[in-house]
Amino acid sequence: MATCTDANDVLLATRNGKAIRFPIEDVRIFTGRSSVGVRGIRLLGKDRVISMSILRHEEIAPEERNAYLSLAAKRRREMGEESEVAAAQTPEQPVEPEEGEGEIGEAAISEELFADLAAREEFLQSVTEKGFGVRSSAYDYRITRRGGQGIDNMDLSRRRDAVVAVFSVGHNDQIMLVTDAGMVIRCPVNDIRIARRRSQGVVIFKLGDGERVVSVARLPEVAEENGVSEENGGDAEEEPAAETDEPETNKGEGDDR
Repeated sequence: MATCTDANDVLLATRNGKAIRFPIEDVRIFTGRSSVGVRGIRLLGKDRVISMSILRHEEIAPEERNAYLSLAAKRRREMGEESEVAAAQTPEQPVEPEEGEGEIGEAAISEELFADLAAREEFLQSVTEKGFGVRSSAYDYRITRRGGQGIDNMDLSRRRDAVVAVFSVGHNDQIMLVTDAGMVIRCPVNDIRIARRRSQGVVIFKLGDGERVVSVARLPEVAEENGVSEENGGDAEEEPAAETDEPETNKGEGDDR
């Protein structure tokens, strides 16, 4: 459950690597909590929904979207904006268009449009049971109508794996993974290379035989000083000085005799 407005989209992600994004307006307002609801995504086989994210609604032409994503990736490499860990990860090959999607070209975009898209860009972090993860731009998840089978979120075809979590993240956030063996790892989001959706992802957590990730949590950006969360505005109240009943003494004065 999450709060939302008409200016948002819903993104549902499934265990078998599917995702669907549709406008909030596609879901009508019901009269009460006991309403049956409407279908968000059509699940195949034993697949199930594992997460819901609320995103900002964006209307972008497919050609402009592809042009922005390609140019943004190129500039990140040239400017060295990725961490050393992320930069050392092997880039994945471009994925083929999905069935029914067709070839979508790239349109030239102005610097003004690029800056505007960059300022509004959101990112989604996906993590699998075997400790793989991928960070992708929310622009890569095209808006459709609710009730469909969705599009590919991650490529799980080369290994028997399943998605356990998908959620929005910021560049300075961290994530914490917990396994069924009681192991925990904390990882900066910036250490995970940004890649297009439908990629296989990179190793976030090297697991033991038979071990799997069962829970993932986002840790919001925290200021370095005083541990104050940036989301709370970074305002911290000073603690009042402790009071004492002992009288003050005047140093340097002699005794009166």
